[in-house]
Amino acid sequence: MNIKTSISCLLLAILMPLLSVFGQNTSITVRAKAKDAKFIGTSIGGAQIIIKNARTGEILAEGITSGSTGDTERIMKTPHKRDEPITDENTAGFTANLDLKEPVFVTVEAYAPMLKKQAAVLSSTQLWLLPGKNISGEGLVLEIPGFVVDILSPQTHEGLSAESEIEIKANVVMMCGCPTSPDGIWDANKYEVKALLMSDTGKSEEITLKYADKQSTFFAKTTLEKGIYHVSVYAYDPKTGNTGVDQTSVIVR
Repeated sequence: MNIKTSISCLLLAILMPLLSVFGQNTSITVRAKAKDAKFIGTSIGGAQIIIKNARTGEILAEGITSGSTGDTERIMKTPHKRDEPITDENTAGFTANLDLKEPVFVTVEAYAPMLKKQAAVLSSTQLWLLPGKNISGEGLVLEIPGFVVDILSPQTHEGLSAESEIEIKANVVMMCGCPTSPDGIWDANKYEVKALLMSDTGKSEEITLKYADKQSTFFAKTTLEKGIYHVSVYAYDPKTGNTGVDQTSVIVR
């Protein structure tokens, strides 16, 4: 072994422990995408992203995705080829910068949409993060299934007359906030929207809500006997399996 080789080996022996002491900056971009729709961004409060050490539970980073829902043409209409991104620089996401000394196995969670707590769901996955090896560009994409359903009428705990006709009205959008309408990109004709009414006596009734000629709005009218009712309005897409529910209560006197 010559002198140069000996010096190189000595330097390597000295530097290896130092490399294990000083971490390397490692970034990961995380996005949340509504199932059969677009990305969850600022317009609906974003998705809460939490990155944890899967072994210890330590939170390594957390934040909210921000940005646009993305390019509708690119995401929903253009055929996708391998390695062709569906995101751009404006598409909602959250980028965490971590100081890693060694590979770490992490759990990544996305809770969304943040502005609609009654509709928010948790999606998660796990992967290895390696020091200095960034996950950028499109990044890690977590799918968020479901619909956001908001009951507009009747109001919570509203008192109603048994002699009057009662209107049930709800707003139904995708988890990214994208609107539903007949023959639209998110075709209301293909969704089942119904109200389930359960009285305090155990009597139940199911009513179909029809499109109300206003984007994302569905309604039905009915009459109810006296009693206290729990009202659940649900949306269901038999093709994708997306579901969503909102609930309220009314008093019929």
